[in-house]
Amino acid sequence: MEPLLISPASYKLFGFFPTVIFSVLLPALGVGLFTYIIAKRIAPLVLAKPDFRFDRPKERIFSVIKIWLAQYRQPRYMMAGVLHIIIFAGFLILSVRSTELVIKGIKEGFIMPGLDSFVGDIYYALKDYAATAVFFAAVVAAIRRGLFRPDRYVYPKSYGHDHTWEAIFVLGMIATLMVSESLYEACLVAAQVQAGEHAEFLAPATLAWVFKNMLLDTSMERLQSLHILSYYIHDITFFSFLCFLPMGKHFHVITSLFNVYFMRLEKGKVRPVRYGVSDDQLDSLESFGVKKFSDFTWKDVLDFYSCADCGRCSDQCPANAVKRPLSPRFISIKARDYAFSHFPLKGDFVAQEALIGDIYSEDEIWSCTTCGACEEECPLGIEYINKIVDMRRGMVDDGNVPQSLQKPLQSLEKRGNPYGKLEKKRAEWTQSLEDCEVKMFDEGDTAETLYFVDSVTSYDERMQSVARATAKTLCAAGIDFGILGKDEKDSGNEVKRFGEEMLFQDLKSQNTEAIIASGAKKIVTADPHAYNALKNEYSGLPPVEHISQVIARSVKSGKIKLKGVTEDEKALVYTYHDPCYLGRHNGVYDDPRDAIDAIDGIRRVDMLKSRDRSFCCSGGGLMLFYEPEEEQRMGVLRVKMAQKAGANVIVTACPFCLVNMEDAIKVAGLEGKMKAIDLGELIAEHLE
Repeated sequence: MEPLLISPASYKLFGFFPTVIFSVLLPALGVGLFTYIIAKRIAPLVLAKPDFRFDRPKERIFSVIKIWLAQYRQPRYMMAGVLHIIIFAGFLILSVRSTELVIKGIKEGFIMPGLDSFVGDIYYALKDYAATAVFFAAVVAAIRRGLFRPDRYVYPKSYGHDHTWEAIFVLGMIATLMVSESLYEACLVAAQVQAGEHAEFLAPATLAWVFKNMLLDTSMERLQSLHILSYYIHDITFFSFLCFLPMGKHFHVITSLFNVYFMRLEKGKVRPVRYGVSDDQLDSLESFGVKKFSDFTWKDVLDFYSCADCGRCSDQCPANAVKRPLSPRFISIKARDYAFSHFPLKGDFVAQEALIGDIYSEDEIWSCTTCGACEEECPLGIEYINKIVDMRRGMVDDGNVPQSLQKPLQSLEKRGNPYGKLEKKRAEWTQSLEDCEVKMFDEGDTAETLYFVDSVTSYDERMQSVARATAKTLCAAGIDFGILGKDEKDSGNEVKRFGEEMLFQDLKSQNTEAIIASGAKKIVTADPHAYNALKNEYSGLPPVEHISQVIARSVKSGKIKLKGVTEDEKALVYTYHDPCYLGRHNGVYDDPRDAIDAIDGIRRVDMLKSRDRSFCCSGGGLMLFYEPEEEQRMGVLRVKMAQKAGANVIVTACPFCLVNMEDAIKVAGLEGKMKAIDLGELIAEHLE
């Protein structure tokens, strides 16, 4: 039976001009232009530095399934996430239909293989619902973006422009695609109904179904015109959309799959200075770090292209929250704009300038605490810490170090600690320790376990209490342990992240030698920064544990027995602050909570920002010495979060956090109303 409406493959405009010419030219021009644009966009990736991301394919495929396909991180912002999932899922479903439509314009009656059976009936009904859902999601998203914009979408005035118009324009194109496809189908079915023939099934309560009912009284001539017009509107919009994607923030539609596949699989570790260059070959390098755009790796450039400008990273960034001159999203956006302007679609590449001072400021790069909140939140696997560290390496290589950091770095180089104190004083905290033997590896003692104390706990008078509490806990658990004493150096976790690579290598080398010489079979530390460095940045060492893991295991096995709360403590409400380098960077969330909850009668609540959304206190390592430009201290904000949760005792498992929390309580005017305590101290107080 001849179709009631002539298809685009057979229709003749003005009675003589075959529209199939358009059906061929539009895809040819669209694909050709798209290929040209992509070739130009790939140029910066080709010229960028190498980055090894081709290992562990099974884990990478799993990341793609979980983060890209299942959109695992999207619902963390519920409304925006649901809208995105609807549009994303709808596009996946409709991609088959869009491809089919393009070919229908060339080959009359074409049906995608496998869809000429009952499978096709299911698919075509599904795509009708998908088109309807995507249309309404696009409309809601456009209204939300244009009229009720969340703060995370707002651009600072200094930036000059935002991408609101681009977002609304693309959402308009998406809505146009949904309407035109539905109208194309509705015209055909309306004609079949009018002619009394068997009509193709349209899923009820969909756009196509509504359009069909609206068109039942429309003349065949008008239906024919709408049928052809809607087809070419869809075709033109489809290829225009395709070519527009690489022009701005919607480039992520194309790059996100690859970006998620190549995202880093291990947290807590900073990438090497240069891939293919071993640590003992670093002296041969003429330059360290990133100083100009082409010093970034190809994965960095792919990150820049993949940024969706959703603002989630900056919304979770503690530096941005206290108005430091850092917003992670603009690390990506400014670099993408730089790539577009210096690698234009037409003309020669533009000479590159220095990144620091041109598109990034010094304070912007030094403001990062490397807490990892931005990376944890990004739904597309964009990385920031590696870029920040690489740019710091470049600044350090040029002798550009903040004044407040110069003295502690010099002290680390000379004495192995940022305080400049004598090495022989590292073990002085043991002198007031009672009923617990601490063996000294530097004096020839031997033990099964090494307690790595690190600098702040060794030298800060207040934090020495944490060292004593840790030692008491190890003794209570029956663990044979010792310390390196004067042979221990700072772990170097922050030294590496502040770009002083050669100093870190020196500290690592000395510590590694001392640890191996001790003969210890296990390492325990109460400092998450030392834990991270020893576990992730060192190699060839015995297994490393944080004291919270030892406590939780020992309590569970019965080696450690804890007393319940006292009468005075029953009135207290405790909350646990997740240290960044214990939680986000190493996934230790439950052990500290289990240890706290093992104290009978204790009342504990979680803050709103907890676990992988914990809010950095800005106390990490050398950040204690850095003097940033900010409106309010991060620690003060964190203390107020604890107060809002109803807590009056903040428990943390990091000496740096404890320093900042106690200081923040004073600054916030909450002395006498709130206190901070280390997990080890809390456990030591309740040992039977």
